[in-house]
Amino acid sequence: MAGAAEGMVRDLDPYTEFIPESEMSDFEVLTTGKYGGIGSLIRQKEDYVRIAQPYENSPADRAGLKIGDRILAIDGKSAAGLTTEEVSKRLKGEPGSKVKVSVRHLDDTEETATIRRERIAIPGVPYAGWLNDSIGYIRHSDFTEGCYEEMQAAIAKLRSEGELKGLVLDYRSNGGGIMQEAVKILGLFVPKGTGVVSTKGRTEDSKKLFTTQSEPILPDLPLAVLINGSTASAAEIIAGALQDLDRAVLIGQRSFGKGLVQSPKPLGYNAMLKLTTAKYYIPSGRCIQAIDYSHSQQQSVHTVPDSLISEFATRAGRKVYDGGGIMPDIRTDPEYISRFAATLYALGFIEDFGDEYTRRHPEAPADLQNFTISDADYADFAEFMRDKKVPYESDTRRALKTLREAAENDRFGEVTEQLERIEADLKDDTQTNLETYRKQIVASINRDIVQRHGYMSGVIAHSLANDKEIARAGEVLRDTAEYRRITTEQDTERK
Repeated sequence: MAGAAEGMVRDLDPYTEFIPESEMSDFEVLTTGKYGGIGSLIRQKEDYVRIAQPYENSPADRAGLKIGDRILAIDGKSAAGLTTEEVSKRLKGEPGSKVKVSVRHLDDTEETATIRRERIAIPGVPYAGWLNDSIGYIRHSDFTEGCYEEMQAAIAKLRSEGELKGLVLDYRSNGGGIMQEAVKILGLFVPKGTGVVSTKGRTEDSKKLFTTQSEPILPDLPLAVLINGSTASAAEIIAGALQDLDRAVLIGQRSFGKGLVQSPKPLGYNAMLKLTTAKYYIPSGRCIQAIDYSHSQQQSVHTVPDSLISEFATRAGRKVYDGGGIMPDIRTDPEYISRFAATLYALGFIEDFGDEYTRRHPEAPADLQNFTISDADYADFAEFMRDKKVPYESDTRRALKTLREAAENDRFGEVTEQLERIEADLKDDTQTNLETYRKQIVASINRDIVQRHGYMSGVIAHSLANDKEIARAGEVLRDTAEYRRITTEQDTERK
């Protein structure tokens, strides 16, 4: 029956999903951001699972568990050989129940802690701070239940600390979530009763207009919203509505274009169907959906062609367009992410070196926000990596390999020899790549070490100084004339 149900929804669209009883707890975490447990991320290394990140002030944090701790036993039973899924299942449980966790710290001391499980709430708004004396900054990560209250609290915190003359809302890589939370958050910035999003599907009950229900607390404060290619769904509703209402300057790259509404439908056997039922439309009337899945069962899935892209107008008459996603008012190039540096992180080498560094430097750095490892520390990392195998092949080497194979097939002997000489001269071994991508690797190591002492909020604060898009947002918010020009006169790009 489960297989049949999964087959029925497989070819509809990527967001329609059959959720069996065994996966309902994971679905609840995604929608509410809450679960019963000790409050820590974990990772596998060799035969043991280790603590990857205890949430700040969680039961795991208060019990003294640290990043890098090896979990030796749970409730007296050895944890050797267990997977992260098996350990997670044993650590989770009803709030109020207790679990006994034995760990070996990085200094090789062992400790057993009896931890009372709690209702763990993963913060949707993990950070609120200042870019300077007058410009505030809020990072919003996802739209789980209660994130509106978190946003309210973040704004209240900033207003209690100083005079707020501008605010940056960071929705980069926010994949969305509950639409109603987005509507409530928009109510903080636009007049009560403003229509901010509508839905429209095949049935009459799918056609709804959602308006803000509360008086705004920041009705006129200049806003800058950061978006990128992973800004989706409810995050796009906020960004698009603020743009359509000429209420903010959007900075970054075109957003993802996820404008489909899913409705949960309870089934028998404690299962659920998450079914796509409508599309989102923001105040100008444009739909933010990028890909048409309406004929997916006929193997016809496509983006909106240029010829069908339509023009719309913001409240002030600025030109905006549909065709998928939200186009920013100020377009920036995405941050370059080295595949080599990402590979080192994915293989756990960054965290393993962080463990070694923490053994030698157990105390928190004096200036965590501006921390960076020294040249000597990076030399230690290069030595640490000397005997490590990194399954990485540069784009250049892969392209050369493809060209060489094509030349061999076409009997171009001279070209083949030339390509072989180029490939022989190409230096993309691990030690060379450690220098080539040093900047990105150092940033990754810095984040790991800062997180061990400052949690996720510390990592975000640490990243602010070198973020070009955040700097650009601050410039626009401080330039009153430019901000007014963009929000009243500037059209967005068509593509």
